[in-house]
Amino acid sequence: MCGIIGYIGPRKASAIIVDGLKRLEYRGYDSAGIATCYEGKIFLRKGAGKIDELLRRLKFTELPGNIGIGHTRWATHGVPNDINAHPHLDCTGKIAVVHNGIIENFQEIKEELVKKGHVFKSDTDTEVIAHLIEENLRIVKNFEDAFRMTLLRLRGSYALVVLFADDPERLYVARKDSPLIIGIGKGESFIASDIPAFLAYTRKAVFLDDGEYGIVSKDGFSIRDIITDSIKVKHVHEIKWTLEMAEKGGYEHFMLKEIFEQPRAIKDAVYGNIEIIDGVAERILNAEDVIIVGMGTSYHAALVGKYLIQRFGKIPIIVEEASEFRYEYENLLDKNSLVIAITQSGETADTVAAMKLAKKAGARVIGIVNVVGSLATRIAETTLYTHAGPEIGVAATKTYTAQLTVLTLLGISLGKLQGVDIGEVEKTIPRLPDLVDSVLKYNGKIRELAKRLEDKRDYFYIGRGISYPTALEGALKIKEIAYVHAEGLSAGELKHGPLALIEEGVPVVAIAPTGKTFEKMLSNIEEARARGGLIISLGDDIRLQDVSNVFLRMPKVPEEISPIVYIVPLQLLAYHLSVLKGHNPDRPRNLAKSVTVE
Repeated sequence: MCGIIGYIGPRKASAIIVDGLKRLEYRGYDSAGIATCYEGKIFLRKGAGKIDELLRRLKFTELPGNIGIGHTRWATHGVPNDINAHPHLDCTGKIAVVHNGIIENFQEIKEELVKKGHVFKSDTDTEVIAHLIEENLRIVKNFEDAFRMTLLRLRGSYALVVLFADDPERLYVARKDSPLIIGIGKGESFIASDIPAFLAYTRKAVFLDDGEYGIVSKDGFSIRDIITDSIKVKHVHEIKWTLEMAEKGGYEHFMLKEIFEQPRAIKDAVYGNIEIIDGVAERILNAEDVIIVGMGTSYHAALVGKYLIQRFGKIPIIVEEASEFRYEYENLLDKNSLVIAITQSGETADTVAAMKLAKKAGARVIGIVNVVGSLATRIAETTLYTHAGPEIGVAATKTYTAQLTVLTLLGISLGKLQGVDIGEVEKTIPRLPDLVDSVLKYNGKIRELAKRLEDKRDYFYIGRGISYPTALEGALKIKEIAYVHAEGLSAGELKHGPLALIEEGVPVVAIAPTGKTFEKMLSNIEEARARGGLIISLGDDIRLQDVSNVFLRMPKVPEEISPIVYIVPLQLLAYHLSVLKGHNPDRPRNLAKSVTVE
């Protein structure tokens, strides 16, 4: 959840770090800080609050030196305040640490260190790392050895960058279950928790794997295994994203920009996978058990994938939230199982843990991932990249439709292999970008609808069959950024309890494309309407107009394609409600872009 940026090179470090921290704001944070080194001394400034306010109050860019580390914190241990903000120092003031993750045995270590005379200033788990390095440095004298000794003692998750005043030419890094990336420049190096932090300076990146530590200088890096201390050979990735792709491009918010980028993202997802999709489909057919896992929006994509693969591939599919998968499937997997893991960042802690469990059990693992080189791509034996580009808004939009596009390609390929008629679906794929673009033209109408709904506190989204996940995702979007209660339901479940909550003026959003469930959806809409529900329907059949308060006429598409097209107006509705309520849709409270703690 937190953000890390480090720099070493010829430029003023504090300016580079501030720029990087600003580019990491989308991850969510409550405090921030910077430490630099100059003439053998650590200079530290940190505090609770947003970066722009801290810049005015603490004058971050005044910090001297050409090496430094910075951090945006999302509180886990200790309340958000100036003292608990990162970086943290040891007793000597010569060791500065920034950390993402959770140290599970910090209390045990802290008690030992207090008995040895160490004085702690914060309530965080992170501070023990600085003091433990200090303690180990008394034993081994060499900082690299003291750093590794410390890592061997820690339990939990971490992405670490450490600055040592007596060694101002190097930064020390380590990773376990939390992402960390080295950016390779010309005579300078960067370290970050996510690529956009250094994308303005270099597009060459090295991804640390779990259980690795290293030393980074302005001229290069060396990476070793924490346990064996053996040297690791690392591949330098060329990032295809541009800085412009990570900027707003004239839109008021990243989320709106990314909603409007979906036609391009869908096209790139198609052309980026068209040549390799058949091989993945064959592996799915050859497996005895197929399980799809994901979290949040990726879980909803997994549900759509279930309908597509079952319908076209004629094989039963299990979908599990990755966090639950880990507790039930350890003894149910073998070499004949296949797990499809969906994760935008490739670093989602629960999904990565599920992938590791599957691989340990001998199952084959396929990833559907957006971020090239991320941990999930290195665990999976095959990765289908979504090619959506950087998504800065916390609420997933273009990465969701890109995931659905990849899953639809899989369904088409499976249908061909199984002799299923997928003609209309396949013919629609080249038209998808234009179809989504036509729906984006509803933006003004949806803004007006949002004004009508601004004071509503409860929403119900209903759908059947392959539209049920769209109801779930639509409800999630409005919860995430507009902060109102919303439920996504299979429409058939409405009369089994939730109907008791439908009363005069309660919005009921019905996803009702033409297809095998349309007639049943009409009945469910009538049930909600009879109880005073404010019916907002999405569909292509004109009969919906007679049973709806608001009817959004959607382009006619095969039912299997509808999740990609129908989610777009729901994204726009959530966005406009958020803005009307005075919220920042890019940075919803209590949430982060990449959930790297379990």
